[in-house]
Amino acid sequence: MRFCDRSISRDWVDNAVRLIEADAQRSADTHLLRYPLPPEWGVRLYLKDESTHPTGSLKHRLARSLFLYAICNGWVCEGTTIVEASSGSTAISEAYFAKLLGLDFVSVVPASTSREKIALIEAQGGRCHFVERPPDIYTEAVRLAAECDGHYMDQFTYAERATDWRGNNNIAESIYHQLELETHPIPDWIVVGAGTGGTSATIGRYIRYRRHATRLAVVDPENSAFYGGYEVGDADYQTGMPSRIEGIGRPRVEPSFIRQVVDRMIEVPDAASIAACRHAGAVLGRRVGGSTGTNLWGAFALIAEMIAAGREGSVVTLLCDGGDRYAGTYFDDAWVAGQGMDLSEPHAVLSEFAATGRWSA
Repeated sequence: MRFCDRSISRDWVDNAVRLIEADAQRSADTHLLRYPLPPEWGVRLYLKDESTHPTGSLKHRLARSLFLYAICNGWVCEGTTIVEASSGSTAISEAYFAKLLGLDFVSVVPASTSREKIALIEAQGGRCHFVERPPDIYTEAVRLAAECDGHYMDQFTYAERATDWRGNNNIAESIYHQLELETHPIPDWIVVGAGTGGTSATIGRYIRYRRHATRLAVVDPENSAFYGGYEVGDADYQTGMPSRIEGIGRPRVEPSFIRQVVDRMIEVPDAASIAACRHAGAVLGRRVGGSTGTNLWGAFALIAEMIAAGREGSVVTLLCDGGDRYAGTYFDDAWVAGQGMDLSEPHAVLSEFAATGRWSA
């Protein structure tokens, strides 16, 4: 672990924290949107719209927390090069905060990373360091940080502890505050995916801390290790395979994933995630990303269970990011076909649900 020299002025640290807090103040909070469902169902679905952050995704919260955690621990100071293992939204958000503080940022990414994602990281002032094998991003990030005397941010280890899960305007506290005046202010379910595991850990802990009756469901895409690790109770479970749904799913169970706070896990086929994000785009009049599709597939299944049981209530999930950055993948029919996916069956499931509230998946 890298530590800054004690002789370095606290002035830089004070100003860095001020700049990050000022950014949070300007950003205010994200909206909680009502997803249109037939009122006679008696169930309300809400989307926490994280796409409105300055860097366009849920990972903006994580990056802010990781920087504050590292700075206040004395790991990051003036001139520190920030290194991260990420080819997606976390890298984009960390590059943003590094630029805000005048620090260099390097993201270790697989060589297969799309040009669109690389361009978004570079647009925030970061640069990419490529590796041939995706599983090598972790060890290469450690090596690179040591080589440049920088700091490896390590989102997969610190995501669950960098955020104050008891409150302090975390995502869980925000959701419950925004629901206070709704018909069903305590949701039956909150549905999230797991990338680092930090969001599910924060929400699951907060639910227990506040003694809410809400249950936490984590949805997981194909090839991801979280579902298998949860089922067999193995924190070291691995698939060794990357996820096609960016932002969620990992080839190994990450250290930040706290399975004990999860009430249920739902495995979601990739074709279902993509069909659901397209379906939601048509309903909402705007594109949403693939991980939002995964979230909605799980939320719809739980809502159908509530309807079948004659229960009224509310369900909350996350709109993780916008879909425009996936125009060349999830919204490209040629790309979907090239992946060997057929969306007709999940589209039929979604159409039946929207019309009847029944879930045939």
